[in-house]
Formats: sequence, C-alpha cells, structure tokens
Amino acid sequence: MSENTRHDSRKLPRTTIDDVATLAGTSKATVSFVVNGRTNVAPKTRERVFAAARELNWTPNHRARSLSTSRAYALGLVFARTPETLGSDSFFAPFIAGVESALADIDQSLLLRFVADPASEEDAYRKLRTQGCVDGVVLADVRHKDSRIGLLESLGMPAVTLNRLDRPSPFPAVALDDEKGTKDAVEYLVGLGHERIAYVGGPEIYLHSTRRRLAWRGALEMHGLPPSVFIETDFSASSGARATSEVLALPRSQRPTAILYANDSMAIAGVVAARQAGLRVPEDLSVIGFEDSELSAHINPPLTTVRSDSFLWGRTAAEVLLQFLQTGDSGEERTLPPAQLVIRDSAAVCHGGGS
Repeated sequence: MSENTRHDSRKLPRTTIDDVATLAGTSKATVSFVVNGRTNVAPKTRERVFAAARELNWTPNHRARSLSTSRAYALGLVFARTPETLGSDSFFAPFIAGVESALADIDQSLLLRFVADPASEEDAYRKLRTQGCVDGVVLADVRHKDSRIGLLESLGMPAVTLNRLDRPSPFPAVALDDEKGTKDAVEYLVGLGHERIAYVGGPEIYLHSTRRRLAWRGALEMHGLPPSVFIETDFSASSGARATSEVLALPRSQRPTAILYANDSMAIAGVVAARQAGLRVPEDLSVIGFEDSELSAHINPPLTTVRSDSFLWGRTAAEVLLQFLQTGDSGEERTLPPAQLVIRDSAAVCHGGGS
C-alpha cells in the first residue's frame, strides 16, 4: 500500500452542513433554521432538509452550534422541595416526562437542579445563567408576589411559568384551571349528603395551593355550608397521613365525613390512616384525591380523584418556552383543558357521620 493510499484511508471526507444544503437544494442558513427548530421554514423545505440529512447520515454538532450561537440547547428546571416531597408527589414524574418528550423531538436536553430552600434556588438560577448551562427555565411552584420573576428578568433568563401569576410578568404562562376540579369534587360530595368536608392542602406560599383552598371554601359557601377543617401540608404522603389522623381525632360530632386532598399520594396515605383508626373507606369516611396518578385506579377502593394531565402540562410548557426563545414574544397565556373529576369508589353517600 502506498503512502498516499494510507493517507487517504485515514482522512475520509466528513459530511458538512454545506453537503446537506446542496442535496436539499437550500441554503446553509435554511438547514441551520430547520435543525434549530425555527418555525419560519416551509414544511416541504423542512422535509427536504431532513431527508437529505438522513441520506447523508448527518447530525448537527450541538457543541459546535452552542459555541457559535452562545446557546446551550438545554432547558432548566429547579425544584426547591425536600427529596421526600418530590419522591411522593405524583405530579413530577409525568410532568418531567412531558418536558422530555418535547425536547427529544429536537434533540435538546433537560437539566434538573434540586435545592433545599428558596434562597438556594435563586443562587441556582444565577449559576445556570453565568455558566451558560441552559437557554431558559421552567418556573414551577409559582408563589405569591414571586421574587423569582424579577430575578430572572434581571438575569436576562427566559422562562415559562406554570400557571398565571398575581403580578405582571414578561414571561409566557401555561395555565391549568384546577379550581373547577376542586369545586366539582365538593359539589359531588355535597350531592352525596356530606356537610362537613375537610380540605388537606399544600403550602400556602404557592398560588395554586391558595386558589384550590379558596375554591373549596367557595363551593361550600355556595351551598350554605360553613368551611370545615383545613390543614396545610408539604404535599408529602406522610404529611397527608398526619393530617388525616388530626381530622379523625376531632370529637365525633365535629368530625368531617369527607376529606378532599391536594394530591393522590396524600389521599392514599389518608385511606391507610383511616383504616388504622378503625374506619372504613368509603362507608365511614369519603376520600377524594387530586392528579389521577396511575396508582389511584389500582388501590382498594379505587380512588375518586380530580384528573390533571401533568404530562401534557410538561410538554406544553417546554413547547411554549422553546417558542419564546425563538421569537421573544410571550404571547397569550396557553390554557390547558380544565381538571376533571374522575368518579371511582372512595366516596359514598353520607350516613350522618355519627352526629
């Protein structure tokens, strides 16, 4: 074998974006727009680019693209919750899967950060920005007068918020009407004859926790019923069990005959706590959850709950943030289908609760 032959075998030509553009009959800029997920490319042109890339076995070099465009090709999600809460809350797994499903379509990544408290969370956002780890963030657990909005705006960090805010925001929002589902759950229990309906909710620092509690209270007042017991928790299953025990420790004449929980994990823990206290569900105590997690249909009794599509929420949030990154236009709030009551077997007709 000659020296020239050996040299040629070691240095095969590498397919480039120019080769893809030539085969697709487009410009290099158009190929770049397509692989970056830009929407201002005609569908037929987009298909030609993808077909050419497949034929040439070409994939974009994300590292080179990020260096040339100052983009990370990743979105961030920071959680300021304890591991116990994250582990037991049925919302997060399908939500993260939804975000990932949108990013996988365009070969981008999700970067997760777990922190202990809000102060650490703000520091995490600063590091994500200064280190260039992400192009934007999904802002979960929106709070009253949320200071993170001003922080992210000052950092120049694009974001999408989960649910509407109580203050002006430069960022797009993806909203779910969970108040209707809460009201429907109360309506259903009242229709079964329950007059003392407790609510086991989440931390009141979160806007959605307060909105659901007010929806529960308002639905009771609509029927001329006074608000029953409200217990604030951290969303964990263990806190749901403790709250249930606290409700059941009340004098029999004051004890609620039904409990509405802010998530399924707490409701399932509540069913266990009720049984340990010698009560039957739903004969002695009716229970309704929130989320419609996969497990809720498979416990005994199957859990009546309020369905919110966490997967769709995650996917939509990612799509809205990616669009915001491309256009810079926050646009109108994206509204998801409202949460809906799913009736199973954990709530039944009230027989007076021993009053």
